[in-house]
Amino acid sequence: MSRTGGEISAENAYVICCDGAYAWAKNRVRIDENLGDFDSLFETPRPAPLERFPSEKDETDGELAVRRALDMGATDFVFYGGGGGREDHFLGNLHLLYKAIAAGAASALLCTNGAEIFLLGEGEHAFCCKAGQTISLLPFGGDAHIMDLRGLKYAPDDLKLHYGSTRGISNLTLGEEFSLRVEKGCALVIINEEVV
Repeated sequence: MSRTGGEISAENAYVICCDGAYAWAKNRVRIDENLGDFDSLFETPRPAPLERFPSEKDETDGELAVRRALDMGATDFVFYGGGGGREDHFLGNLHLLYKAIAAGAASALLCTNGAEIFLLGEGEHAFCCKAGQTISLLPFGGDAHIMDLRGLKYAPDDLKLHYGSTRGISNLTLGEEFSLRVEKGCALVIINEEVV
């Protein structure tokens, strides 16, 4: 699933829709499976859920969806709508990105109304962007060591991000792409939609 110009494309993707997101998604994107407890939905979703979960449970509907996708062999994750509403859900959704990466996913992305938030594991990563976008780099789950940062205004070859520090906040893109290598740990890369 990808987003271009604010539009969502479900081509070559399996779309799992959780609970109340159905009201937003039903006329915007093809839905392959509805999943959750449906405690915040006031209509029967289509397609009909394969299973209805109890509202009092240990996992959020989002975590159930991640587990389902991992069981199906998914390697790339894109979450939509996980940034609004409640701060606890937003922070929990960042942890779901981590769950996907820790399980071996190649990529995990959370799209909000104002940003794309990637969680990166170790390895090389490249991004398309617009010149003048604000980019923030944050460690997640512990310290992160970033090497070979290219295409940003502040681009040290060797960047150590310590958990609990805000050193990587508010960088700027210089052109239409930037790249980096996560040498150790996990890093959040937040690409703000607005161009400065």
